[in-house]
Amino acid sequence: MVDMKADLHKYVAEFVGTYLLVFTVGCNVLSGSPVWAGVSIGCVLMVMIYALGGVSGANFNPAVSLALGLSKKMEWPTVGVYCAVQIVAGLMAGFTYSALFMDVIPLAPASGFGWLQAMLAEVLYTFMLTFVVLNVAASSCGPDKNADNQFYGLAIGFVVIAGAYGAGAISGGCFNPAVAIGLDISSAFLGVKWCVAYTVFEFMGAALAAGLFRVVRPEEFDDAPPATHSAKPESKLPAKLASEFIGTYMLVLTVGLNVLAQSPAAAFSIAASLMCMIYALGDVSGAHFNPAVTVAILCSGRNKIEPKDAGAYIGAQFVGGITAAFTYALMRHGDTFALAPGAGYNYAQAAVAEIVFTFVLAFVVLCVATVETPLKNMFGLAIGSCVTVGGFAIGGVSGGSLNPAVSVGISASHILNHGVFYNCILYSIFEVMGGALAAGVFRVTFPAEYAKSERV
Repeated sequence: MVDMKADLHKYVAEFVGTYLLVFTVGCNVLSGSPVWAGVSIGCVLMVMIYALGGVSGANFNPAVSLALGLSKKMEWPTVGVYCAVQIVAGLMAGFTYSALFMDVIPLAPASGFGWLQAMLAEVLYTFMLTFVVLNVAASSCGPDKNADNQFYGLAIGFVVIAGAYGAGAISGGCFNPAVAIGLDISSAFLGVKWCVAYTVFEFMGAALAAGLFRVVRPEEFDDAPPATHSAKPESKLPAKLASEFIGTYMLVLTVGLNVLAQSPAAAFSIAASLMCMIYALGDVSGAHFNPAVTVAILCSGRNKIEPKDAGAYIGAQFVGGITAAFTYALMRHGDTFALAPGAGYNYAQAAVAEIVFTFVLAFVVLCVATVETPLKNMFGLAIGSCVTVGGFAIGGVSGGSLNPAVSVGISASHILNHGVFYNCILYSIFEVMGGALAAGVFRVTFPAEYAKSERV
């Protein structure tokens, strides 16, 4: 039963957070901020989550509230009230930015795209957003219990950055019924049509997130109370493989959509997708999402992963990457792109670029996530930032793949447009070499890790 008076502070928090989110969306779009709009919107979500998460849970999104209800993390009466408050806040924010700019934002798929492409964009990135929320802010099991972490706001907010630049070029990038309704109703004199469809798409994404949350964290739904769960539950292999598939899928999907949209912030958006999924699934599978990383961890020894599990991980990563590549091709009307050195560069230069910056990525993973005392909160940011480093540094030289699952996915989908496949084999060799080199250097720079193993 909802006690409206006792919970008033929660409803006010949901109103304020949702209002500021939708108002920031409107201001960015109407002021013409194509490069930094996604960052601005992601950051307002992040800061309001940190500010108000302790008050209401900082949903600010009916799709998030629905996912929490479906996952038994929130009572249904509360879900209903939260959704109503969020939609009212979105409407008021829509009318506020319209009055400020004397302009409106019609809600519709971008020019050249239809309902199918918009549906995929909204479903998949609403899924990503709500899935990250469930894993980093609502999970009651796992090391230190995710409710006590300090990265939850960063992980959730930066999903918007991951989706805004690639998927946003197709659907507008709402990922939130309060945003969709606020935009559409405030421009009602131009016709109200798409907010209903977008809301359905976004609720579909939330339902998918709730379902896959059960797959990767079955212990959340055991009959035993959360307090009786082990502090470090041993996830079974199917959950780990599902984790590797999901994380790799969202990473490669974000890569493809950014490249095909000619995003001005591609490397940052792709890095954000990797960081968010690492935070969401790091305590399930280790969040490799990259065969070169798996090879590096295997070669580094210390029994961090069994060879048979490493092989299964790599298989799941390749399947995730290929599936994602065909998904972005579908979303972009069959458009794909080639994996090849940039204009004016050759394969020798691409090899050096891929080896060095895959080394950076794999080496940072080993140093911050596999040592005896790993980073507690900054591990995802550190690893994801390696993609920002490599993407901007050598994206023009080799494309900055740094991941055989990305390379194979790109080449596999490009076959649709008569592209060659063998390029990805060369790139994968370069990237695995970078991972193996990272393992060798790690052995030299962290001798204490091996001294401990020998004593045991």
